[in-house]
Amino acid sequence: MGEKGRTLKLDQILGARLGRPGRLGSLGRLGSASARWLISSPARRVALALLLIGLVLLPGTAASVASRLCRSGDCLLDGRVLWSRRLPGAWVAENGVEGTVYAQGQAYAAVGDAVAVIGYDTTVAAYAEATGIPFWTTTLSVPAGSQIVAVDAWPGVVTVGVTLPPDAATPGVATQRREFVLDESTGRQVRAYPAALYGGAVAASRRRTVIVGPTSVTSYANASGAAVWRDPTGPAGQAWQVDGAFLYVTVSARGALGSGPVMAVRRINLRTGAERLVEPPSGSFQGALSGAVGGVLLFSGPAGLTMYRAATGEMIAQRPGAVIEGVDPVRQVLYADTARALIGIDPDTGMNEPGASVPGPLQTYGVRDGVALGLDPGASGAAWGYSIAGRRVLWTTRSLPWPHYFVDPTGIGGSADPSSDTVVLVTCASTGQAVPAGSALAGGLICRSPMLVAIRR
Repeated sequence: MGEKGRTLKLDQILGARLGRPGRLGSLGRLGSASARWLISSPARRVALALLLIGLVLLPGTAASVASRLCRSGDCLLDGRVLWSRRLPGAWVAENGVEGTVYAQGQAYAAVGDAVAVIGYDTTVAAYAEATGIPFWTTTLSVPAGSQIVAVDAWPGVVTVGVTLPPDAATPGVATQRREFVLDESTGRQVRAYPAALYGGAVAASRRRTVIVGPTSVTSYANASGAAVWRDPTGPAGQAWQVDGAFLYVTVSARGALGSGPVMAVRRINLRTGAERLVEPPSGSFQGALSGAVGGVLLFSGPAGLTMYRAATGEMIAQRPGAVIEGVDPVRQVLYADTARALIGIDPDTGMNEPGASVPGPLQTYGVRDGVALGLDPGASGAAWGYSIAGRRVLWTTRSLPWPHYFVDPTGIGGSADPSSDTVVLVTCASTGQAVPAGSALAGGLICRSPMLVAIRR
């Protein structure tokens, strides 16, 4: 569900984004004649309701019907476009599910603490979350060939993860990463810290920044750059997740990229650095660490989803065939794709959450307070909200051509502000000629007017 700015984390560690790229709103159309037939009588309205239950989020069928019907006056609310701002650089509008993407690499975004921020290449730009007023644009001073791989917004600061090119003078040294801390108000660089390739900032403020580094988790004082506390994690890069005030880091001999079992999890207090080793009674956790919510650790593997108490390592439940889709941050409901249906799960018990499941394939970008965010792709794109309990579309926005949503499985950065209803997208207001054949983005259209757009869902 949920492309937040930090796509260089567990998704790349596991070699996939927990199923999300294929679930990025690849929603098609049902003809307007069919829609008129469905709403022409009470019986057919019932048929429409059944269609929406199974197909409103099904790729290639019902997204546009849902949006059009909602626009006809049936909505309780209207999705509100807060602002839009023109983006510099080269962008491409793709007809598939990706939407408007940066032409020369990946772009990353985050929203939080009243700031919306986007980064690509080595450029970072910040805007007021409520109004879109530009705050600042900064180009990082890094070696040629460096690339932004994560952007996160925190109270008072913005952190930016950057991979540095291998040092030609030092053969055998792998690509390295540094985490830049920028002042939220001015964009001025405050500090830069070494980070693990699949690590980076996991908590930050004006005073301190906590970094998952190459061999340890370290809290730094931003004023001096000195380490406040440090917890060694070993040379093998480990998987990690944040849940509230705690960071969970796996203990596996081969690290997150290896196939060895996870024997334990380090539970680290993000404020004090106090660490406790959590070991499961069975001897090892089943699968790979893929999430953490409400004091529950989520492990995913070929057999499905296994849930453990973060405090004790005790197994709570197993859900065969389940794939994590995300967490409703308001209601603290875990959502999983099980047998091509979206199932809401109480993370404390592992049982289904009443009124929080929808039969049929689900293609959403996240659930907030029981409402799933959907996007129509392509030139006629729009955003809309679908009530899971009510089984109907609640609101839609005006056209948002070729919308692109930033997903992050860690829940730290990305399109959606975790503390508000604001979502940022990149769209393309006008297009030009087709991208030449042979390009990685062949088949797309050159975007003449790329826009950063904020909506309120």
